[in-house]
Amino acid sequence: MFAKGQTVIQLVERLAPKHIAMEGDKIGLQLGSLRKEIRTVLVTLDVTEEVVEEAIRLQAELIVAHHAIIFRPLTHLQTDTPAGKLYEKLIKHDIAVYIAHTNLDVADGGINDMMAEALGLKVTGHLEDVHTDKLKKLVVFVPESHQNEVRDAMFSAGAGWIGHYSHCSFNIPGTGTFLPREGAEPFIGTKGKLEQASEVRIETVVPESVEKQVIQAMLKAHPYEEVAYDIYTMDLNGRTFGLGRVGRLEAPVTLDAFAQKVKQALDVPFVRVVGEPDREIKKVAVLGGSGSRYVKQALFAGADVLVTGDIDYHTAQDAIAAGIAIVDPGHNAEKIMKKHVAEWLQARLDEQKVSTRAVASQVDTETFKLM
Repeated sequence: MFAKGQTVIQLVERLAPKHIAMEGDKIGLQLGSLRKEIRTVLVTLDVTEEVVEEAIRLQAELIVAHHAIIFRPLTHLQTDTPAGKLYEKLIKHDIAVYIAHTNLDVADGGINDMMAEALGLKVTGHLEDVHTDKLKKLVVFVPESHQNEVRDAMFSAGAGWIGHYSHCSFNIPGTGTFLPREGAEPFIGTKGKLEQASEVRIETVVPESVEKQVIQAMLKAHPYEEVAYDIYTMDLNGRTFGLGRVGRLEAPVTLDAFAQKVKQALDVPFVRVVGEPDREIKKVAVLGGSGSRYVKQALFAGADVLVTGDIDYHTAQDAIAAGIAIVDPGHNAEKIMKKHVAEWLQARLDEQKVSTRAVASQVDTETFKLM
């Protein structure tokens, strides 16, 4: 049995929820249909012609990519242009393209965490906070016999997190009353007779972003035909998601040695370095993709060096004047997501007990070469 396209995307969005993407970002399904079975998912950084040919060879029905293939509304579709040829080939081979961009950057366990882990950083914070989940309180009344099933279903859907603690709830035993009317099919009791049942009032916190999923999971696990539950808005915030990461190395190193570590850890052919080679590096800021605009945030965070791509000449000069080093591994350093996302998705697919496989693209989309 293979997973449906929508099921695969629901799993991807568990890693990179759409609601945490930067405003205006082009994410989600950009081409094709998810109303089909997916035998193979190809995970890639960019969707190039070579990547599409790879997807065709693998008989992949879905590509999950980091960088969008459609950046602005199309006014026409000419198949004799490079972009048009790409779209045509994807459509002819019924390959859907789904984009997870800044939501994958920002997500816990996303690209910036992947890069920080590869560099051996003990992460202490974000470069910039971009989204904070609001918390709600969910209260549901459950027969004693099913309290564990309902609690577990809610926790599995994302409820019950307070800081670094999971599975948080409060449970109060009590007596529920109800009278099944004509047309009812009660789990407990008899039509036309007032019933008293031993129940448990379960209270737990729910991030607003997963409220719908938690309620659906609770209703599915609940044995009652009509479920009594309440949702309360709280004045408390949940998790904060941020762009970039700031962290410390286990031991100080020189900028020269750190640059070599970046090159090796991120598997890039070269890095560009701004700063004196013998400068001591202790605290590091890292941001996948283009990070020229985040030098000030790195300085404010107390970083000795910023690891990011697409640094321009004047930004490099400003960094030298401000006293912060830069290691630029290029935009393509984000390719670290291919292996990590494919492995993460494959583990979730295995949990679903389906035969769908997730494969990391082997195509090198590095644009620049040293001559």
